[in-house]
Order: sequence, then structure tokens, then C-alpha cells
Amino acid sequence: MTQSGSQRFYHLHLVSDATGETLNTVAKAAAAQYSDFRPVAHIYALVRTPSQLNRALREIEQQPGIVLFTLVNPDIRRHLEEYCETLGVPCVSILDPIIAILAQYLNTQSTPQVAGQHALNSDYFRRIDALNFTMAHDDGQSVEDIEKSDVIILGISRTSKTPTSIYLAQRGVRTANIPIVPGVPAPAKLNGLKGPLIVGLFATAERIAQIRRHRLLSLKETRSTDYIDPRLITDELMLMKNLCSENDWQMIDVTRRSVEETAASILNLLAESRRQDK
Repeated sequence: MTQSGSQRFYHLHLVSDATGETLNTVAKAAAAQYSDFRPVAHIYALVRTPSQLNRALREIEQQPGIVLFTLVNPDIRRHLEEYCETLGVPCVSILDPIIAILAQYLNTQSTPQVAGQHALNSDYFRRIDALNFTMAHDDGQSVEDIEKSDVIILGISRTSKTPTSIYLAQRGVRTANIPIVPGVPAPAKLNGLKGPLIVGLFATAERIAQIRRHRLLSLKETRSTDYIDPRLITDELMLMKNLCSENDWQMIDVTRRSVEETAASILNLLAESRRQDK
């Protein structure tokens, strides 16, 4: 472990025989519980042969730290564990406790499969279909078949409509998003639409003004504009909220929410809506 100023760093080695997404997600969630320490992540994906593992082992020896892994091949796994033991560094298989509980509960043995969660099955193609649909229905496009959506997101500019839509699409949810703009009526097809869940996103005017200012700076735009006027943004928000209230559509305050948290709230609303429809 090293220190730079007030921030302390440690090395975190993530070794996977697949894409490493599972490891990365778990590692981030765990590391976030220790805000005084910052991990320096070393990711080794698609480690399926001894030579591929050796590259990871050299880096682990040069920069020792915690080793987390998901490896199916028992020989490669054993080699990693034994090497880490000689170096005196922690080495943990993150899926072992869950697999053990499943084996006990189901009263059967696991059948290990490399990258099994990424198999080209119906769920995989459903996610690809959802992503294609979502990209084609971004920012008010292709409203003529918007009834095919699972979720329709409404919101004024800079309320994270597009990133939230893409996140939902990666979970297999066909999502369209529509901007609410003063002077531009919402698509008539929304009226009386029964199939999709319709959700409006909003934030405080101050937060949206801040995000819009950063957006303009990234575009090297320095001229004064109504786009960042909090009073006019408040008017935009009232327009969106009134629209949702009049149609009994759900609303989510995204002021202090990450995209992941917003998407999780929408997934909960979608599950509840589907339960009520049964």
C-alpha cells in the first residue's frame, strides 16, 4: 500500500477467464466501502492458459495486492492460489461462497462453464434487440412504433434520459426516451398508451443548470444563453411535471441519483406494473 498526499492507494488484481465484468462490479462495490483508500485496479481478462496466467503473476509479484478471481480451470486456479500464497498476498474466488450455497440448497453439484453468463442464448439476443430498439428510439426518434417500448422516459434536457435508457437496454428493457421542450407538444401517440411504463425524470433547476453549464463548456460555448437560466429551467420542469400529473405517469427525482439508481427505480416500477397487469 502506498500514500500520495492524504489519499492512500492499494493494488487490486482481478483475474478472470471471461470478460471480467463480474469481478469489476464486485470489486468496485466492495472498494467503495473504504473511501479513504483508492484501489489501483489491474484487470486480466480471458485468462485461460498457463501463459496467460503467467503475465498476471508477474504483475502481481511486481505490485503486490489483493487478488480476486473467477477461474473455472482447476489447474490454473490452483497455480494462482499457490503462487499468491508464496507471495503472502490475499487471493479470493468471489463466486465460491455463492456456488456453495446454491449447491447445498439445490442438493447438486455445479457444472462449471467458462463465461456461462455470456452464452448466446435467448436472454443475450433479447438484450441485443433491446439495445438496438433503444438506440433507434433515442431523443424522440421513431415515435411511430413507440408502443413497442417496455419503458418510455420523458424529461427536459440533461436529466440523464439517454444513459438511463441505454442502461435499461443492457438489462433487456426496450426503452424509448422523449425530450420535453417548451413550445413543442409531446407526441400524440403517448395519449392513452397502455402497454409501456411511462416515467418522467426531473431534478432541481440548480442541478440542471450546473450540468448544462458544464455541457456548454465542453463544447467551448461561452456565450450567455437561456439554456442555463434557472428560472426558465424551472418553467421547463413545471411543464414536464404537469404533463406527468395530468396523465398519471410516474416521476423520479434524479437530482442525487446515479444512472444505475435511476434505472433500478424504473425496473422496480416496471416489475410492479407487470404484476398489476396479470
